[in-house]
Amino acid sequence: MQSSTTEHFRQHTMQGMALMAFAMTILPGMDAIAKYMATYEGMSPGQVTFYRFFFQLVCTLPLLLTVMGRDAFRAKRPWMNLLRGVLHGAASLLFFVAVKYMPLADVFAIYFVEPFMLTAMSAVFLGERVGWRRWLAIAVGFGGALIVIQPSFAIFGLTALLPVACAFLYSLYLFLNRAIGEGDSPLTMQTISGFGGMMFMAGALAVGNGAGLQNFELSLPQTPLALGLLLILGSLSGYAHLLVVRAFRMAPLSLLAPFQYFEIISATILGYALFGDFPNFWKWVGIAIIVGSGLFIIWRERTAARNAGPAAPD
Repeated sequence: MQSSTTEHFRQHTMQGMALMAFAMTILPGMDAIAKYMATYEGMSPGQVTFYRFFFQLVCTLPLLLTVMGRDAFRAKRPWMNLLRGVLHGAASLLFFVAVKYMPLADVFAIYFVEPFMLTAMSAVFLGERVGWRRWLAIAVGFGGALIVIQPSFAIFGLTALLPVACAFLYSLYLFLNRAIGEGDSPLTMQTISGFGGMMFMAGALAVGNGAGLQNFELSLPQTPLALGLLLILGSLSGYAHLLVVRAFRMAPLSLLAPFQYFEIISATILGYALFGDFPNFWKWVGIAIIVGSGLFIIWRERTAARNAGPAAPD
């Protein structure tokens, strides 16, 4: 019986890891669309962020109503899910502003401090076992991030710090995914948080546009291509993050966090193919340090799982 339970847990964990890896591979497409809209369609990051959540609701609401029926909006923790949406909305806004001005790969490289923040949160607030080797890997990973931030800061100024703020907000969003638990279905959580993000961005657009801020200018999609891209943006946002919510119910937080490094592959390919951006040597050094630290955390986590028991954390 114990062997069967252990095998089931292992399979569940591997499925969660696979879902997370797939979601992290396709999510940079959303950010590439946001940069394209700002670069070639002239749409402000604030407006793109609003459409991101608006079309997310358009794309996921029919599925929610079909699957859940009358129970679609009967959330046990509606305010927590709305808070997730506000955090997600604020994080997306900061990221989309950053990609308007900076190369896509640069933004992702700096943003990769987020998995380290998330792993630290899982240890401090959820009591997940993270030993000294992984704490050391977190510190080394932050050092790699500084290597990337320094030249970007010299070129773009405070804009280079926007991905760090985004990483912090998004780590709080992912942390709530696990902290909320399984009281509500992933579809309900995603829809309510999408509504929270849309309402937050509606307020941010009203205030920012009223203040005459360039990054909050109001506009409508002017071409069929722009409308189609926004629909794809909403679909990626809704369904990829639905996979993330599901993954966090199947595997430990500290194990899934480093899988976000899969994003650097897609981000670099898309950034080079669409915008001609490619990291320089020192940025690759920083990225290598960050990814290497994350892979070490994954390896230590799997080692600890195989040796699960009363042994001390690694």
